[in-house]
Amino acid sequence: MILVGQYDSPYVRRVGVSLRVLGFAYEHDTRSVFADFDSMRQTNPVGRIPSLVLDDGAVLIDSAAILDWLDQSVGPARALVPPAGLARRRALRLIALATGAIDKAGATAYERIIRPASRRWPDWIARCRTQAAGAIAALAAEPWPADAALDQAQITTACMLRYVQMADPELLPVGRFIFHRERTG
Repeated sequence: MILVGQYDSPYVRRVGVSLRVLGFAYEHDTRSVFADFDSMRQTNPVGRIPSLVLDDGAVLIDSAAILDWLDQSVGPARALVPPAGLARRRALRLIALATGAIDKAGATAYERIIRPASRRWPDWIARCRTQAAGAIAALAAEPWPADAALDQAQITTACMLRYVQMADPELLPVGRFIFHRERTG
C-alpha cells in the first residue's frame, strides 16, 4: 500500500498512525497538495490528501473512508472504532470534535496565510477560531482513561493537537487545556 500526503496534514497523520498501530506495511508518498497539485489529482480527482493506494491498485480517498476500510480489514476485535453501541457513539463524537477543530483551525490558517491581506475576513477568522476552541474545550473536558486501549478518538485528538500547535498555536495557550489520561478503577 502507498499512503499519499505529507504528515503535516493531521488527516494523513491519523491514517499513518493507524496503519502503524494496526500493523499494516505501507510506503509513504510525500507529494504536496500545493507543490504537486496536478500530480495529486491523478491519484485523487479532488486533489486532496490523504489517499491510500491499495495493493490491487484501488485508491481510497478521505481519511474517514480509509480508516473505515482499515477497521473492516482487521475486524471488530482490533478495530480502532468500536463496532456498535454507546462506545461507538462516544468515539464518533470525540472524532467529530477533533476533526471539527482541525477543519476550523485550518480554515483560519488558510484565511490568514493564503488569502491576500486585503481580502481577509476578520469576522470569519474569529468565528472559526471560536468553533475550534469550543471543540478543543469539549475534548479537554472528556475523561481519557489511562487504561483504555489506544483507539481512533485518541489518535485523531493527538493529531489535532499537533496540527493546532502548528497552524494556530493561540488556540492552545499554555496551561489552558489539560489533556491527560485518568486512571480508572
